[in-house]
Amino acid sequence: MAATSENYSLGLQVEIGKIDTELKKLWAESAGTMTRASLANLAVYSEARGSLEKNTQLVAEITRNHACRVIVIGANPNAKENRVEAWISAHCHVSQAGGKQVCSEQISFLLEGPCTRLLPNIVFSQLDSDLPFYFWWQGELHDPMDAQLWEWVDRFIYDSQAWKNFGAQMELVETAQREAKQRIVLCDLNWTRLDKIRMALAQFFDHPASHRHFGKIASVHIDYAPGSRSAALLVAGWLGAQLNWRAEKTDKPDRFRFVDVDGRKIDIDLRERAGEPVGEIRLVSDEVEFLVAHAECGDLLEVSRGKPGEKRMGQLMPAQANNPVELMTQELLRGGPHRVYLRAINCVRELF
Repeated sequence: MAATSENYSLGLQVEIGKIDTELKKLWAESAGTMTRASLANLAVYSEARGSLEKNTQLVAEITRNHACRVIVIGANPNAKENRVEAWISAHCHVSQAGGKQVCSEQISFLLEGPCTRLLPNIVFSQLDSDLPFYFWWQGELHDPMDAQLWEWVDRFIYDSQAWKNFGAQMELVETAQREAKQRIVLCDLNWTRLDKIRMALAQFFDHPASHRHFGKIASVHIDYAPGSRSAALLVAGWLGAQLNWRAEKTDKPDRFRFVDVDGRKIDIDLRERAGEPVGEIRLVSDEVEFLVAHAECGDLLEVSRGKPGEKRMGQLMPAQANNPVELMTQELLRGGPHRVYLRAINCVRELF
């Protein structure tokens, strides 16, 4: 029977060739109390131990706001023997109008051994008609990636925060995009984490009268949490790309500089400190300092501007929740390409 949002078991184990038949039986047995809903396909792939149960729990929360057919894959390509198992379940939530439960199907696969190379065939055979296909890859990508995998993917979701070699991993992502003839939209959850911070910085300069400060910024200071240096570089890359600055390396890994179109240099200082992925950003000039920092309460940003060293009152703005459910929910609401993200990466590509 269907697994509800309070039950994170994998559901009913089924034979691979009988998945469609068993899904039809599941809905027939619901006697009209459950309504199947699907606006997209979402595949979640992970090679971490225990990922099937963990991702089932995440999907149960995500489908509260995004009805979709979900394909959850737990893989172990290093196993010597082939093993393929499958389960079906449904995540059901009472609709806002009450009465019937609105349900999203989940098909789960455990793949071990050489059969993991069959991933594209397994995924594509379970897609729901011609609905958009979101593919969430957790962890490091493999070299080479199977070109067939990208034939149907519309949005490729990943998290660059944990990548050990950003440049090599990004090259694999961009290769996948080229093989799909640029049809794939690249969605980095590491970039999504920075949405509210970027908005807080941008609002300082909303009024055209504030644009004069762009040409007077002398330094940028960014605090980042251990393991989140890539997020700090993405923020710096965003600033550089938007202001047409060019990056120059120095002999220190957390210090570099930008050069603007007039040859003026802007010093960038990255500092590792415990806290949020990007805990604080300061843009400093001789006249004014712009500050965005996480408030002590944790779910708000404190923003302020004033003369350097001057005591000033801050304003509060929403902060980005840093958990996979919120990040994925935000990403699934989006449409269109992430062109600014790609410009930000290109601006600081040599610094990762």
